[in-house]
Amino acid sequence: MGDATTTEQSTGDLADFPTRWHTGLALVAHPDDPEYGMSAAVARWVGEGKRIVYALASSGEKGIAGMDPDEAGPLREQEQREAASIVGVDEVEFWGFPDSDIANSEALRARITETIMAVDPDVIISLFGGDHWAPGAPNQRDHIEFAAAVVDAYDALLPRAHQRWLFENGPNASHAVEVGDEVEVAVRSLAAHRRYLEVLDPETPVDEQARAQIEKVTAPREDFGGRRAVAFTLVRDGDTDPDH
Repeated sequence: MGDATTTEQSTGDLADFPTRWHTGLALVAHPDDPEYGMSAAVARWVGEGKRIVYALASSGEKGIAGMDPDEAGPLREQEQREAASIVGVDEVEFWGFPDSDIANSEALRARITETIMAVDPDVIISLFGGDHWAPGAPNQRDHIEFAAAVVDAYDALLPRAHQRWLFENGPNASHAVEVGDEVEVAVRSLAAHRRYLEVLDPETPVDEQARAQIEKVTAPREDFGGRRAVAFTLVRDGDTDPDH
């Protein structure tokens, strides 16, 4: 597995995220999912010359209160493409599954499989699939169903296709990516979801909302030497050849 450490040290400290890989595939349910958790890490990876692809199950068409889904869907796609471009991602695809009704279905698993085989990533990043982020902070049903579909699709791949890592972006982390200047880029990237955030919290300026969220998910971590970092959980341990 190259220079990756995939087992936490005995002290419980987080391991460094693998570095010897070329292509990453971020699989998420809605627009803004990459920006809420992983965009600072994505900015670092792109800066290192890695290729990152975003694939979104839905267009988030039910995500803006008071706006017709037929209007909200294209708007949120546009905001997502802008947010991705800020961190250097220019490959973004939307699958058209229904927002707020995503299910771990045969059709969704087939699309996930098709995308994995087409992109041929060394690393797959998915959403947290647990019931709660923390006590009193339940996860969204769409996220839970989508994350389960990713794991099921991965497990059903032919053995040769298992030569890739599968991570989730969320709590109970095993690995982390150090970030620095990427924090400011990530704030701008999340703020690109301007209309969505304006409706989500009309009382707080969009830039303040974005900064508060990014500061939270990139805060210095005692379990990572006090460094600012984005954290991930290793779900499936691949055997990636970085030179394939």
